Amino acid sequence: MPNDDKDTVVFLPGLLDDIQMWSHQLDHLGDVARPVAVDLLDQETVGEGAARVLDAVSSPFALVGFSMGGYVAFEILRRAPQRVTKLALIGTSARADTEERSADRHRQIALAQSGKYPALVDQALPNVVHPSRHDDEALMTALRTMALRVGAEAFVRQQRTIMSRPDSRADLAAIRCPTLVLCGRQDTLIPPEHSEEIADGIAGARVTLIEDCNHYAPMERPYAVTALLQQWLRYD
Repeated sequence: MPNDDKDTVVFLPGLLDDIQMWSHQLDHLGDVARPVAVDLLDQETVGEGAARVLDAVSSPFALVGFSMGGYVAFEILRRAPQRVTKLALIGTSARADTEERSADRHRQIALAQSGKYPALVDQALPNVVHPSRHDDEALMTALRTMALRVGAEAFVRQQRTIMSRPDSRADLAAIRCPTLVLCGRQDTLIPPEHSEEIADGIAGARVTLIEDCNHYAPMERPYAVTALLQQWLRYD
């Protein structure tokens, strides 16, 4: 049955990611929406990322942003709030990068540009996945394969996007669309208090913490994330 009458839902990935991180959601949300994933590999600012999304998707859409994708989502809402019908933010923050985090990103950029990108990936991934999933060969291989496919050059652009993002906390009160905020309860990269801060700033927003889950909720706990998004897409 064609789904032309269904709302479009746009998925934005995070650092080290391409659209494959959304495989489970893209495969299982077709009954309630028309899912579209947009890569963020060629941009170096949230403004460039927002422009790519707004150019790629013509109709009003629901918007799902994971981590870096959430930073781009905030920029889309600043530029064209009337285009976004619903908002879901997963493992992200409304804050700007700290000096300490930016300094660490510069070190990672230097490593990537010196030919050490695969080693950087291997070091980073266990830190953003819940310990209970470290022995899940399928998951860890999928994450590593995706990160290597993204490659060092796109990784550097993504890091520059993240470092240059503005503080979006003052913009939260202007967000009027139905909003869901998700986060792994054990997220060590962007702790749950960042998600709670977002939900507190957006009228009517809901926050859900996903148990036994670190940063990569859409891939670590795909069934939970997909089920929560199905509910979100159905409510007004």
